[in-house]
Amino acid sequence: MRPLLGMLIASLSGGGFAADEPGKADDISARFEAQIRQIEALKRELARQEAALFDLKREVDLERRGRGVAPTPGPERAVQVAQAQPAQPVGQAPEAPDRPPEVAPIFEQPGVLTPPGKWIFEPSLQYSYSSSDRIALVGYTVIPAILIGLIDVRNVKSNSLTGTLALRRGLTNRFELEARVPYVYRFDNTRGREIFTGSAGDDIFTDVDGRGIGDVELIGRYQLNDGGGDSPYYIASLRFKSRTGKDPFEVRSSFLADGARIAAVQEELPTGSGFYSLTPGLTVLIPSDPAVFFGGISYQYSFKRSGVKPNVVPAEAAAVYDEIQPGGVFGFNFGMGLALNERSSFSIGYDHLSVGPTKARLDSGERVPGVRVQLGTLLLGYSYKIDNSQTLNLSLGVGVTRDTPDVQLTLRMPFSL
Repeated sequence: MRPLLGMLIASLSGGGFAADEPGKADDISARFEAQIRQIEALKRELARQEAALFDLKREVDLERRGRGVAPTPGPERAVQVAQAQPAQPVGQAPEAPDRPPEVAPIFEQPGVLTPPGKWIFEPSLQYSYSSSDRIALVGYTVIPAILIGLIDVRNVKSNSLTGTLALRRGLTNRFELEARVPYVYRFDNTRGREIFTGSAGDDIFTDVDGRGIGDVELIGRYQLNDGGGDSPYYIASLRFKSRTGKDPFEVRSSFLADGARIAAVQEELPTGSGFYSLTPGLTVLIPSDPAVFFGGISYQYSFKRSGVKPNVVPAEAAAVYDEIQPGGVFGFNFGMGLALNERSSFSIGYDHLSVGPTKARLDSGERVPGVRVQLGTLLLGYSYKIDNSQTLNLSLGVGVTRDTPDVQLTLRMPFSL
């Protein structure tokens, strides 16, 4: 820098300053040094402003992702999203690795994990309706639409209202735990002709309901990779379902025709499945601005029970199950989420469950045959972000197979605590 300064001074001196004017030369040298120091300071300030601008753009992208909006284009954008969290202060590094983008939830499991140290409280309400015509099914409910025992009816209209309180806690940047406590209210109307009567017309002769705590669930989720950009995110989960609800073998059933097994009906509806189960699963989210594609697979394994005797009147008509175990349930789903604006988003997807045949053996050694059932549901979901800590989610499910409930409406409202 000094040689360059000397050359500039010499050039200026030769262009109008005499060599015998050292005072003016020293003044020019001092001015040049001051300007060089100012230029260096401006360079440092420019570098600081560029760093601050980079951090600001990253935080804006995080905030837009949290509101369901596609991030600003650019190679340096981040896709980290903390569910229902405000943006971080400018200039501070994020506290967690990249997280999947948030979409309107239509499946039971959320796609975005809870940030570490945060609580998410999520009350939800689900209404389900189904209608079956001329069914002859095995009459104890294992899961919705799956029964064991024989019912001779013409038409059954089933309504179910389930309120659930869920609480999630982020333990690390990639791991969260969730507890779910449901309360179930069910009521069925059965329309048909009473057996062993001469009536030629149909009449409603069974109107039953059931209410109480359902099966409490505990779920753990872990994000397997960092993801980011257009790279997919992989989230593994494991769900444990208890049998806290009133199971199908506890509810009272009676025979309408002197113990004729064809006429057994339940006097109360169960609120639980009656079996412990474990469900491992894997969810994949693929960001592709302005959409997010997602899908997953799962398998539910139910533990068998022994020495099960249904609560049947008269008691001598009841068959004791030496062993009974619901079939495995293989499930898959897929869909797409799309941001509509800064506050709202829309999702569409499909969910399918293939329920294996129930394995049952009576105490007499006789085996009860079962069948495989396919349950398919088309799902639509909407999400509206009220503020940084509160979101309203609504989803609609429409059954596409005969054994699936006709309509399912689910309202969720997660709060960040």
